[in-house]
Amino acid sequence: MKNSFNVGLMLLTSVFCMNASAEDAFSVCAKKFPNNNDERLKCFDSAVAQVSFVSEQLPAVSAPVQPKEVEVVRIATADTRSYLTRAWNLDNRTHRDPSSLDRLQPYRQSYLLMRESSNVNRQPVSPAINHFAAAPYDMDAMEAKFQLSFKTDIGTQRDLDILGLKTLRIWGAYTQQSHWQVLNTRNSSPFRETNYEPELIATFGTGKDSGWKLLNLGMVHQSNGRANPESRSWNRMYAQGGWEWDNFSLLARGWWRIPENAATDDNPDILHYMGHGDLIARWEPVSKSQSIALLLRNNLSFSQNAGFVQLDWSMPIPLGHAARLHTQMSNGYGETLIDYNHRQSTLGMGVSFREW
Repeated sequence: MKNSFNVGLMLLTSVFCMNASAEDAFSVCAKKFPNNNDERLKCFDSAVAQVSFVSEQLPAVSAPVQPKEVEVVRIATADTRSYLTRAWNLDNRTHRDPSSLDRLQPYRQSYLLMRESSNVNRQPVSPAINHFAAAPYDMDAMEAKFQLSFKTDIGTQRDLDILGLKTLRIWGAYTQQSHWQVLNTRNSSPFRETNYEPELIATFGTGKDSGWKLLNLGMVHQSNGRANPESRSWNRMYAQGGWEWDNFSLLARGWWRIPENAATDDNPDILHYMGHGDLIARWEPVSKSQSIALLLRNNLSFSQNAGFVQLDWSMPIPLGHAARLHTQMSNGYGETLIDYNHRQSTLGMGVSFREW
């Protein structure tokens, strides 16, 4: 633009100068030959020829160069992906290195809390044969509770079209939850309970931006790895639907317990207390300033109702991008397997780690 302006200014100046030179030459000719027409015309012709010569020496002016259009490229970031999309990789993002630990992804919330119980289960029992504690255990109400949970994808099918389901991803998952009597030094600070929960999950994605987004079909084993009388375990198959609207997500799951031999069943009445499914509602604002998750279970019995509710609230704290201040409250049956038929209320505070 600046070059075009300079060339135009030069042209304008040159034309002005040529016009001024021609007028001066004509005036001189008129004064020099006022009464001789022939000589005056020759003088005029000579002046015009000089002006034409000057104009021929001016450089040619090319058309101004139009600026090229700048293409704006929008780069999608992880923040543009919704919670369920990130958690279950519904948009099929590839891993940077399939052989690295990057394949391990968060599953359930991982956290470390100090929590206190309103009703310590010092003498766990079960209606199974020989599954009762002969004497109460010396346990504290305050203990450390931590959970580690992750999953990894095993295989993917992206070209499905079955009943509105567009993609399939197979996951292997593992969750471990431990309760540690860290302050119970008089008994060498034992681990009161640890639950091990491996899973195999098939995730079907619908490809929708909102509403119904996924269907999970899973098989899960859960046990505490202990001998009688504290041994507890069960196996289930389940179906879980996932829905999402803006910053709110909902996971609803129903399960079927795989039958066991009555002689080896550690907890034959576990369905009465743990119910036949659970519901997880989660909310997180766009700013990710906090997140709230509500877990509900209920046996849906009017005469002998038993259920469980757990509320988790977390917010970022200045310990890097992975750590969050975490508060957890619960009430009901089945906080752990050893407590599946024991009712209590708990309150815990601590930190939680990377979550989708």
